[in-house]
Amino acid sequence: MWTETVITEGPYRFESVLHRLTLDPLNQIDLEANTIRIPMYVHNHKQVVTIKGVGTIEAPEFEVTSDQYKEETLNEVARIFQWNVSLKEMAKHFEATNIAKLAKDHEGTPLVLDMNPYLSLLKCIIHQQLNMSFAFTLTKRLVQTYGEEVDGVWFYPLPEKVASLAYSELRDMQFSQRKAEYVIDTSRLLAEGQLSLDELVTMNDEEIQEKLMKIRGIGQWTIQNLLLFGFGRQNLFPKADIGIQNAIKKHFNLDQKPTYEQMDELSKGWSPYLSYASLYLWRSLETKQ
Repeated sequence: MWTETVITEGPYRFESVLHRLTLDPLNQIDLEANTIRIPMYVHNHKQVVTIKGVGTIEAPEFEVTSDQYKEETLNEVARIFQWNVSLKEMAKHFEATNIAKLAKDHEGTPLVLDMNPYLSLLKCIIHQQLNMSFAFTLTKRLVQTYGEEVDGVWFYPLPEKVASLAYSELRDMQFSQRKAEYVIDTSRLLAEGQLSLDELVTMNDEEIQEKLMKIRGIGQWTIQNLLLFGFGRQNLFPKADIGIQNAIKKHFNLDQKPTYEQMDELSKGWSPYLSYASLYLWRSLETKQ
């Protein structure tokens, strides 16, 4: 067992991170201890990693604890929690935009990624066209039936496991027939090597979109959310997302949900950090922390 202290640039609101991650019932979070325990595969070894915030917003500091592969684990934790991204630079960028106050309210809030790209893709497919509560319920059922619990932390099943399932098994969990097909068929593409997430990571956004749009059950919303929360791309604006539309309507006091054309006009000046503008908009609808 090892523990390493990591110091990163402020501002960084770890408490805000934890509060947002409590939306997912599978996440193991202790708000009082300022701690999250996450599942991680390193060299095909399942290990639980504990991240504890011990610093302040302006001087962020973390204690990372696990059992093996220290260097690889620290690199992956830094990727997931975006410790190498300058949130100070983002704050400065948004000062002169029409969401300056919103950005100030959520200054230091990072775009935290899903624990791995497959987990992210699976969640995106399950969540599409469902309300958040039921989507999390379906995901929890899938993971707790076919995943594995290690020291109280749930590991998502690997593509090979999901690929082996029958559609009826997911139907029994209240997946629709189509969603069951999308989840299992996409997992089969990965398990059989017809689709590689490692390869996708090396592509630009347009190349990824072109490749994934050919897959049944994967559309624009799913791709954009994968790019955001799977790959950490910084300049994405998921205009089809209902939460984004509602947040813009609220922030700009619009009479009705904005059109895509209005959203394009209002978002001028947010680039190259559209992803962070999207995050701040989502946060504006959630419990403020």
